[in-house]
Amino acid sequence: MACLLYGHAGIDAVRTRLNPHPAGQLAFNIPDLADEPLPGVQHKYAETVLVFPRQGQTCHAYCTYCFRWAQFVDEPDLKMATSDMARITAYLRQHPEITSVLITGGDPMIMGASVLRRYIEPLLDPRLRHIESIRIGTKSLGYWPLRFVTDPDADETLRLFEEVVAADKNLAVMAHFSHPRELEPSPVAEAVRRIKSTGAVIRTQAPLIRSINDDPGIWAGMWRAQVRMGMVPYYMFVERDTGPQGYFAVPLARGHQIFRDAFASVSGLCRTVRGPSMSATPGKVCIDGVVEVAGEKVFALHMIQARNPDLVGKPFFARFDPTAIWLSDLEPAFAPRFPFDSDPEELPGLWGPEVLAALS
Repeated sequence: MACLLYGHAGIDAVRTRLNPHPAGQLAFNIPDLADEPLPGVQHKYAETVLVFPRQGQTCHAYCTYCFRWAQFVDEPDLKMATSDMARITAYLRQHPEITSVLITGGDPMIMGASVLRRYIEPLLDPRLRHIESIRIGTKSLGYWPLRFVTDPDADETLRLFEEVVAADKNLAVMAHFSHPRELEPSPVAEAVRRIKSTGAVIRTQAPLIRSINDDPGIWAGMWRAQVRMGMVPYYMFVERDTGPQGYFAVPLARGHQIFRDAFASVSGLCRTVRGPSMSATPGKVCIDGVVEVAGEKVFALHMIQARNPDLVGKPFFARFDPTAIWLSDLEPAFAPRFPFDSDPEELPGLWGPEVLAALS
């Protein structure tokens, strides 16, 4: 219908305004050892690399609020994708500071077991002993739990998981659950049980989404149910500054109150969760609360993860704004700039001037 009304040029114009890459992800296509582009890979933090399998650039759910919608449309220049594990493992061997590989997409679990093996098995090479963990980001447990129970290659997939654990790697299934209803079908519990039996860990995360889960009771109930099932609550994310953010976003002040009220009502085992966190260009910025300092009402924040590792865990402040929904809406308090607003020359070489210029 949109094509009939606006034509492809009109659709492209709308997509451009949706800002498909809020983290400048295409700018973080890194060079390999021959100084050639290594597409489909982000060396996002010093110790973490993201891999986007070419065959995993689709999904089970197509959530309307997904910030990675650009992976699903027929625009090759917008996609992150690779199938060249030889070049990726060569890069990993040259970077012993990398300890974690996140396989993401799209949804990697859309791939069959034999294809998934092509991406995971090379990471078990003894020359990559410094790779301590392999993560798989997926919505499949909430949308397609039979992928791990009755699908023809369910057992083969779980045997692959066992091989990862046997190779002394931590295998973490990063499961996206945005509402406790997604935990209720019986195949979900069976899928969780089977995955855990391989030695893998299931960590859960989701964005805070207006009209869907913007209620502390929903989050508290979801975290408690996940812990009962043996999963580990991990992140509450702020809706990204992309796609239909204007419809689904929750103001930061209200988001923190929702998180705090939910966090206060659960036991310590649920309090492994962190948030609300903005996964922004400088890193993951966590909203710690709204406080009054020197007579001024401000947001207290800190960086859970940062492209400049020196900033991790250091608190900073932003002027209180009840309408702010993203980091770019905030202004620094008690300082002329935020800690991450540094001169490019001050940042580590990995994130030097040429990369930051591409993001500006």
